[in-house]
Amino acid sequence: MPTIASSLAEHTSACPPGAPRFVVQKHWASRLHYDFRLELGGVMKSWAVPKGPSYDLRERRLAVSVEDHPLSYNDFEGKIAEGHYGAGRVIVWDKGCWQPLHDPYQGLGAGRLAFALHGHKLVGAWALIRMQPRHGRPAGWLLVKERDGHERPAGEFNLVDALPDSVAQLPDCPAPAPLLSRRAPAGFAPP
Repeated sequence: MPTIASSLAEHTSACPPGAPRFVVQKHWASRLHYDFRLELGGVMKSWAVPKGPSYDLRERRLAVSVEDHPLSYNDFEGKIAEGHYGAGRVIVWDKGCWQPLHDPYQGLGAGRLAFALHGHKLVGAWALIRMQPRHGRPAGWLLVKERDGHERPAGEFNLVDALPDSVAQLPDCPAPAPLLSRRAPAGFAPP
């Protein structure tokens, strides 16, 4: 059985033509959150991540499944008017392509979707893991970083604080990112 690291080694090149896209939109609605979206089945499967992604292996970020969005929404950056669902400012915080490390439909059904991201800020192996339902509420998900050489302790590097700005004007397909050193110099940030 392949490991995350060996599966990831197959998926670290630049985005191939037709590769499914991902986008993370930073959204100042009633509360700041990050809309994490993966292209699958002709739509953007979507999760709201209140604290945003983290490169720290110990941080499991709540990811609330929300309605699918059309592919055309990937480029949206602007303001959703008051009185409309999700009113507030939205920026394209990260974008790129993603590759499932296993069958994505089986992963979603089983509650563990493992994938590689190739973005400007998010790179390497990640997973969405479904939690057990509680008190009659639907099951939530967790967005977690997998061990692959890109991980960084939060005390060393806080991704959402260090890289708060839009990538909307950058290419849809970033150049391949080098593995991050665990002993990177102070102030070094992933691409």
